[in-house]
Amino acid sequence: MTLGAVDPPPFPTRNILGVEISVARQREAIEFLLARLAARLPTQVAFANANLLTELSGRPGGARLLDGFLVLNDGIAVDLASLALYRLWFPENLNGTDLIPALLAVAPRGTRVSLYGAKPEVVAKTAALLEERYGCAVCGAIDGFTVAAPEAVARHLSAGAPTCPRQPSAGGVVATHALTIGAPLTIGVGALFDFLAGAVPRAPVRCGGCGSNGCIAGRRSPGACARRYTIGMAPFLSLCCGRRGGRECTRRPARLLP
Repeated sequence: MTLGAVDPPPFPTRNILGVEISVARQREAIEFLLARLAARLPTQVAFANANLLTELSGRPGGARLLDGFLVLNDGIAVDLASLALYRLWFPENLNGTDLIPALLAVAPRGTRVSLYGAKPEVVAKTAALLEERYGCAVCGAIDGFTVAAPEAVARHLSAGAPTCPRQPSAGGVVATHALTIGAPLTIGVGALFDFLAGAVPRAPVRCGGCGSNGCIAGRRSPGACARRYTIGMAPFLSLCCGRRGGRECTRRPARLLP
């Protein structure tokens, strides 16, 4: 279920493989999210990288899963796709690894968050770091290797349970169960937990219901990182080039490559 569709879209968008990706700078995205959070307006955020867009394009109606999301560009492959389709780079790389810490740094101290994803030791370390560094109140921290169904994970997040009795996709919980989670701001953050906990190195700069104020979901495995920036780039760009006809920016006509 899509919850809290952002309508009208706050930023211009570019359609890549059927997904409308916002064209914004980090400061603008943070100001928008803080305003939505303060007003407790339900908002879902996704970071579109090559791996996610390729996976969604292979599912019937896959891109529709992100309808109503604020979708931000993540990674050099998506930037290259924008250049190929629109002759324009994105103004900044809005990956979750940079944007979420910047958002938490200016969010009110005591902002309540629930965490879901990654290995047990990684999510535990991330929770401690968020409390110490950003003054967050972590009211739920569930690892991504639990055996509960997505619906059960969402209910536990809503209740602020610190643990939960292997669920394949943290992003899937955000996409389909935000209503159950009940937080006004739900974000799929990729490998952020692994980066914060020091479990994996950073990618290159260019590439790379307890009443919770936010629910942050991370990847289960850092191995997805390598695929996102390397192996998955070629098939993704091939897909984009094959479908470039008819793409256009919602607020600016596209100039397609010949």
